[in-house]
Amino acid sequence: MNVINMKAKKEKSLDFGSSFVNIIKTNFGILLGLVILSVLLTMFTDKFATMTNLFNIIRQITINLYLACGMTFVILLAGIDLSVGSVIAIAGCVSAGMITWNGFPVYVGIAIGLGCGLIVGMINGLIISRTNIPAFIVTLAMMNIGRGFARIYTGAKTIAVLDDSYTFWGMGTILGVPIQLFTIIAVIAVSSFILNKTQLGRHIFAVGGNSQAAEYSGINVKKITFFVFLYSGILASLAGILTVGRTFTATMILGDGAEMDAISAVVLGGTSMSGGRGSISGTVIGVIVIGVLKNGMNLLGIDSSWQYVVQGIVILIAVYIDYIKQNGSDGSLFKNLLAKVKK
Repeated sequence: MNVINMKAKKEKSLDFGSSFVNIIKTNFGILLGLVILSVLLTMFTDKFATMTNLFNIIRQITINLYLACGMTFVILLAGIDLSVGSVIAIAGCVSAGMITWNGFPVYVGIAIGLGCGLIVGMINGLIISRTNIPAFIVTLAMMNIGRGFARIYTGAKTIAVLDDSYTFWGMGTILGVPIQLFTIIAVIAVSSFILNKTQLGRHIFAVGGNSQAAEYSGINVKKITFFVFLYSGILASLAGILTVGRTFTATMILGDGAEMDAISAVVLGGTSMSGGRGSISGTVIGVIVIGVLKNGMNLLGIDSSWQYVVQGIVILIAVYIDYIKQNGSDGSLFKNLLAKVKK
């Protein structure tokens, strides 16, 4: 029996080691970029490589990591979810309002906030899975509806939340380590488990690769699509609640532009916009790169307008790299452009 147990433990350790090596190989390019970026920032500013700043980066990337994990599921289906930023606003404002304005217990306010994300995700999932309306249009409409609802609910006012049991989830620590580190590990673990260790995850990849073939093979494409948008909505509402916990306030502009950060991280992490290919590990690295890039530009005093430009360039590079992988291109796009310019 002991021999069998030792053999099982050895096989598990080998599996873990091979998985780790595979992650390194798959994401080598972006990991190398992260290392180079970190070295440059350490050279140009002495504030970057401090424990205080590293913990600050963890807090800053937490929200984007929640959104990006959900967005990975969506993009694996060759879809998009533009409503996640407004879900942050809805969940954050409603949960804060229930506690501060209506006097509900913290756990009730949080539950109602999560319910808001659940409802938005269900609406997105139902419409997209049962019609031919593109996810871009449905979630764009829901983004505007969500922003309008947040404005109506708050009356364009700021809601302060000072309850310690609420703000703990945004600013609390355990043994000196930010609580967000533990929560993001949990979200990464759950998301990775779903995609890599369950039948549901295999079906998500299959539907994203070829939805028609997946349907012919007996996969319930509607159910898979519904779940993916539901999951994205839940993670977005969780991000909204933690945002309020970190800032102590809720306003109608919470999460403004957050969907773009999430999409940037997912694409940068190697998930294909055409669906069927990607990983949570790549998304996590993409989130870290975006977080380090933003943090570094702030430390260097770069104007916020130029930060948008830099992030846009990074997205374009990532998308073009994905294009090369998909089409086996050798840079012919740029060659054709140069040829036209010469003519």
